[in-house]
Amino acid sequence: MAADSYSGIPVPPITQEIADGNERGLEPRINLQGYILGNPLTSGLEDNDRIPYVHGMGLISDELYRSLKRTCHGNIINVDSTNKLCLNDIQYYHELLENIELYNILEIYCVDENIKGTRRNPRRSLAQKIKAPLSSPVTVPDMRCQIYGFFLGTEWMNDPAVRKALHIREGTIGKWNRCYSDDYVFDIRSSVPFHANLSAKGYPSLIYSGDHDAVVPFSSTQRWIRSLNYSIVDDWRPWYLNDQVAGYTRTYSNQMTFATIRGAGHTAPETKPDEGFAMFVRWISNKPL
Repeated sequence: MAADSYSGIPVPPITQEIADGNERGLEPRINLQGYILGNPLTSGLEDNDRIPYVHGMGLISDELYRSLKRTCHGNIINVDSTNKLCLNDIQYYHELLENIELYNILEIYCVDENIKGTRRNPRRSLAQKIKAPLSSPVTVPDMRCQIYGFFLGTEWMNDPAVRKALHIREGTIGKWNRCYSDDYVFDIRSSVPFHANLSAKGYPSLIYSGDHDAVVPFSSTQRWIRSLNYSIVDDWRPWYLNDQVAGYTRTYSNQMTFATIRGAGHTAPETKPDEGFAMFVRWISNKPL
């Protein structure tokens, strides 16, 4: 199993369901060997973990960082409406980050002209945009923006020639959607217990982070990994590609490997494909990074 981003919530329980099914002898048996997650949403505390991350990256001042810790007590999720000092700090905090591409703070900030009135969320805004009728006018994103690739994918999959080549019977499928924004029940608040269960069953895992993602910061991922209380068997060290530091890694006694990809964002292999592929091949081959 391998996925990234929001899949950090559903993939661990799905993986555990497969593992449990194998133990019960269900058929067909799935040859589950482990799982991989990249910049995974995990505990729901990522918003709080973003504060020290953006401070460390120089995006907010020391004074605001200290004030947020003092007035909000490190928690900006579901803030008490009577805590005006905290709310004022949060407003200033959001203003400072307003024109930063949080999914990769090194990339240019792109405003999706097709979705107005809200701060752009690449996945949510695209999901909204592609629900529009095919005849709706669409603003083509800047080619330098990540969402340009999303735009191309949507246009390609809805091209009549592509559909014909894929043998899709005309009229049987509506507009192709890259993402769905339908309502769903959010009943798993944290996937950490599933990681613990899978580790106890002996399944190896690779958890990686693009180190310039401010949505699910690498420090947030390290926090929940530490909560598992597994001993370290290979401590923090650089890993290399072509004699250059590609990131940093640490291995735990529960067969969990954590790695960063230097300079990458939320979807790390997208911006650093060579590093992402090298990391995957080494891990899947049971070789150290």
